[in-house]
Parts: sequence; C-alpha cells; structure tokens
Amino acid sequence: MPALSLCLACVLAVLASLPAWAATAVAPVRIAWEALPSAPGAKPSPTEAPTRALLAITNTGTRALPASGWSIWFTCMAGVEEGAAGDAIVVERSAGTLYRLRPAPGFRGLATGATLVVPITHASAVGNPTKAPEAPWFSLDATPAEALAIGDYQRKPMPAEPGYVTAAQLYDRYAALQPMAPVVLPPVFPAPREWQAGKGVLHWNSIPIVQAPAALEHEARAARALLAGYLRAAPAATGKGTPGIALRLGQPGGSLANEASAEAYELAVDAGTGVTITAPTAAGVALGLASFHELLPVSPAPATGVTLQALVIRDVPRFGYRGLMLDVARNFQPVAQVERVLGLMARYKLNTLHLHLVDDEGWRLEIAGIPELTDFGARRGPGGADADHLPPAQGSGPELGNPHGSGHYTRSQYQAILRHAAALHIEVVPEIEMPGHARAAVKAMAWRTRQLAAAGKTSAPDYRLDDPADTSVYRSAQLYTDNVMNPALPSTYAFIEHVVDELVAMHREAGVPLRTIHMGGDELPARAWSASPAVAALMAREGLHERADVWQYFYRRVGALLARRGLHMAGWEEIASPDRPWVGEPPTAWVWNTRSLELPDDGHTDLAVRLANAGFGVVLAPASRYYFDLMHLLSPDEPGHDWAGHTELDTSFDFVPFDPSRARPLVPTRSSATEPLTASGRSHIRGLEGTLFSELVHDPGLIDAMLMPRLLALAERA
Repeated sequence: MPALSLCLACVLAVLASLPAWAATAVAPVRIAWEALPSAPGAKPSPTEAPTRALLAITNTGTRALPASGWSIWFTCMAGVEEGAAGDAIVVERSAGTLYRLRPAPGFRGLATGATLVVPITHASAVGNPTKAPEAPWFSLDATPAEALAIGDYQRKPMPAEPGYVTAAQLYDRYAALQPMAPVVLPPVFPAPREWQAGKGVLHWNSIPIVQAPAALEHEARAARALLAGYLRAAPAATGKGTPGIALRLGQPGGSLANEASAEAYELAVDAGTGVTITAPTAAGVALGLASFHELLPVSPAPATGVTLQALVIRDVPRFGYRGLMLDVARNFQPVAQVERVLGLMARYKLNTLHLHLVDDEGWRLEIAGIPELTDFGARRGPGGADADHLPPAQGSGPELGNPHGSGHYTRSQYQAILRHAAALHIEVVPEIEMPGHARAAVKAMAWRTRQLAAAGKTSAPDYRLDDPADTSVYRSAQLYTDNVMNPALPSTYAFIEHVVDELVAMHREAGVPLRTIHMGGDELPARAWSASPAVAALMAREGLHERADVWQYFYRRVGALLARRGLHMAGWEEIASPDRPWVGEPPTAWVWNTRSLELPDDGHTDLAVRLANAGFGVVLAPASRYYFDLMHLLSPDEPGHDWAGHTELDTSFDFVPFDPSRARPLVPTRSSATEPLTASGRSHIRGLEGTLFSELVHDPGLIDAMLMPRLLALAERA
C-alpha cells in the first residue's frame, strides 16, 4: 500500500499547510515564463506561428508542494493548448482565456526550493509579453475562492525572431526622411480646409475680454479658462480697449459662405480688432476654439504674454461622424479616465464617443430593475461554478476588488459622463453587445433566475437570455462556449426593451437626448442556436429556413423596438447584409474589415461599398488602420494585439477613404466582383472611427501610449 500511503500523506500535507498560507496570504510558489525561439522551418513572421514556452514553477513555501489538491490559474490572450504539459502538469481551459494548471496523476510533489519546468504551447503567436500569461494565482482545489496572488512572477524578454523590427532599422528608415519647410505646414492641426496669413501680430499681456451671446456662454467660459493658463488676469480698470475675443453665431465667409455643415467655422486673428470665431452653431464655435488653442504657445509664459500672427482660417470637417470607441467592458475605466479621453477627443475635433459598455467579461452600467447585471456581471473574481460573480479575465487576477476587473458606472456617474461629453459637443453612443459577446448578461440573468427561484419570487419579470434545453456546441473567437443570447425567447426581448428604456430615461434625466444605440452584432459563433429547441420552434413557426433568417428576425425585431422609441440602430458590419433588403430604416454598420473605398492599390474588401450602395449607413473603422489596441510596430517590446497586423503612425495616416484626385469614384480592382461606389453610396458613408479595445489595456499610461499619436492620424483623415 505504499502509493495509498503517499496519497494520504499528500492530503495531510495540504491540510497542514493551509493555515500557514492563509495567514500570510502569500502564494507558496514563484513563476517565470519564457518564450522559446521558433522551431526550424517555422513561418518567418513571429505573429503567424504558435509559440512554444516554458513555465518554471518554484516552491517558495516552507513545506513540500503536495502531489495533488492545488492549482495555478492565469489568463492568457494567446491561449494555451490543453492537455498534458510534460509528465507532471495538466493544462485545462476554464472559461474564455482563463487557464488552470493542476498536477498530473504522475506528479510526486515538489520539495521546498525545488523548481519544476513545464513546457506549454500557446495556440497562437504570443508576439509580445502582454499576450503571455497574466496575473497568476494559487489556490487549493477544496477552496478555489481563497486565491493567493503569485506576486513573484517574471515574464522574460522575448527571443529575437526574423521579422521583428530592430532599432537600427527604425533609425535607417527615419534618417532618410527630409524635413519640410515650415512655410508649407498649416498653422493648426488637423489641417483646415483653407487659411491665409495676414499682416501684423496680435499681442496680449493679460487676459482679454471675451464677448459672446448667451447661447455661447459655455464656449466663452471655455475660452476664458484656456487663456487663464497663458496670461495674467487683467487689472479691473483696464482691458476695455484691448483687442479681445468675439464668439459669434453666423455663417462663415469665403468658400464656406454656402456651407451646409453646422460645424463649419471661421477663425480670424487681426492685429487691431483681436480674435473672432464665427460659426452657425455652438459646436462649430467649439471647433474654432480648438483651432485657437493650436495657435497658442506650446509652453505658457504669462510674464511675457502671448503673440499671435494675423491670419484667417476657414474649416469644415470632412465627415459628420468622427468617432473613437473606448472599451470599458474588458477592463473597466473610471469616470475621470473617460472624461480625460473626451478632452483629448475635443482637442482634435472628434465628435462621437462610442462607449463599449458591455461584453463577455463585464456589464458596466447600472440598470434600474435589474441589479443583477452589475451585482454579478460587473464583478470578476476566483471561485467555482456557484460563484456570485464572473471569473477573472483579461489579467484581472484573483482579487475581486481589482478596479479593472470589477467596476461599473452608477446612474449618476453615467449621466456625468453624458453631460461632460455634451459640454464638449461630443455625442455618446452606448453599445449593448448582442446576441454574441453577451456572456456577462447571459450569466447574470441565469444567476438572477436562480436567486429569484430560491427566494420564491415567481412573479418577477423573466429576463432569462439562454435556453436551458439548448445543447449547441460552439466556441466564440474569445473561446467562450456560453456567451450568446437566444433569439427565440420572449424574455430576451423583454430584457432588451427594459435596458433600452432605462438608457433612454438616463439620457433624458441628464438632459442629453439619446439618438443612436449600437446593438453589437459581431462574431456570432458558428453553430450557436444549432441545437436549441426554442430556436427550432421559432423557425418552424415563422417559416425561417437557415440561421441567417434567424439573425434577420432578431435584428429586425430589435430595430423595430428602437424605432418605436425614435432611436436609430447601429451595429458592427455583421448586422447588415447588402444581399438582404432591410424592412424599415436601414441601420448604420461599423465596417472593420476594409482598408479603402476607392484606391485600387489599397482595396481589401468591398463590403463597405456594397453596404453603402444598398442604402445602409457606414462608419469606417478599419482594423488594420484604426484599431489602436494593435501593436504600433512588430517588436517584442511593443504591447498590443497583432491579429490585424500592426499600425505604425504612417499606416494610420496613409488611410485614404476617398481618392481626392478624381471627381468620380474609382472602381477598386481587388477582384472582378468589386462594385463601384455610387454617388448615393458615397452619401451613406457617415465617417471614420478609431477603436481601443481593452483586453490588453489596464492602466492610464498604456491608454495614452496606444492612442497617441495614432489618434492624430484619425483626426486628420476625419
């Protein structure tokens, strides 16, 4: 019986060591991760082949690590192949990209100070350490919720691989650039439609008087606050004769005299009369103030005052929609960070914040009447299937209070964001992901059903989103097997209706009307609903023949729900099809899989063209150009994704939505099936959007690094 005796000894060792670990709250192990060089003959690009790696587990505790009864957990965006990892460890995937390492049956324990090296294979290329295992923790299998963070975790530098950009290559590339003469550069950024230098200069020693009608009082306050950072306050008895700033509502002159855009403006700097900003709306005046900000010195010097060259700038945005999507679902961001991003957007004349509030990994907005959405769906932490929260994801680790894994906006906080955005003339478009990417909502509503049943509250509204009898087997792009709303359940539409009504109410109370809701639509897993009895019954009842019919049924019903409330529906490109006519007002589709609309040497897909020609609104959000969560360049020192390549600054700047040299659209030549963009289709191109998904973005510094300076390229092109 030696094996049985050893097993009993291991269990006793686990039980005996538990008090020591729990008392110190320190994991008894240290971990080091190291990627191995590509195997001979592998593909040359470090982003195209699976990555082999080693995990070194060292016992730092005061007792031997037993042969069973414990696990090491971590999340990993590159994924890890499941199964045996050597002879001692087994790799299991828990949910999404959450992985567990547990002892294999042949493991015989690990002595104090000893190290076990575990070979693992990442299902996709790691590319850089941000895609490697994140935030590991240790737990006993008997008490999985009592997790101990592994603070001593080292991710070793990536090995050099063919295809990586080196510092020497970057130096050679940029050394070849020739400086441009300053005279050819426009005085403000983004470049205005037209500008002319005047004669003389305007000088201020103190803050000048700002004149504006009552309708522009907010913009006048913004101008005074801006000048306060550059100039000293004027003495009380002076200033009336000093050339000041005049904000006016009216039509700009010159080439913009007949411009229909509400955002057109004229900015004039005159040595004798001061600064005048004229626009038909407050939003246009705000754009003029943003240009005025660009004219001010980089470094304020209140003692010497401000000197401005006389000039006239006339400008109107190229697109009415100039957006940035901020993902607060995967990794939550506080109100202050959202407002900081809004300020950056306003500085560069972007006018729409697409707020990604919901995804598999989190529901981030309080909804009155359904507290479970945030009680359960806005919290992430360790535990088993009966936990009252979502599992860790995207590096949130074992702490239930991790501010990026757990968190949501209260009703008042969301309204504060709305008011702050409105003051900057930025529209907020909330996104509620469905029917895929909905695991947070699906699991929260299943938990709600169980809680209500346990409390005997059978009369409560039914918001269940999944069919308990559904045996469909699928896997989403983010490796979830249970993240899809069921379109055949009346409770699904009751849920959507309630959430929409609460969104409308929050906007109304904030004094910021809601016009558009982004209803998701992307990445529905193959074979979702394939074995749902409820969907089978729906198809028989409605005469639906294939899954695409069910999709159309779902979104037409959702679209009608929004239309009854005077709302416009938007979604990702999958929401619309140029081959299926839409009943009612067509939605606006955010097309992410495109590179250009007209240039033959840059055409990637004609989906945006075909959707626009079919009457759908189109927002261009090309992943290969404006997904700011991608790596800046192909280097192991750069954080970010690489699934759509990497986006250096020139990559983002080089995106040309339309060919500016031709009066008529140019037919792309990618394939013979490509159709030309018609004049009507061109009118349906709403604008451009950059996106910042946050799977790999945790802290404010990384947000800055991923957004800038690529956000400038978006601003210039939009």
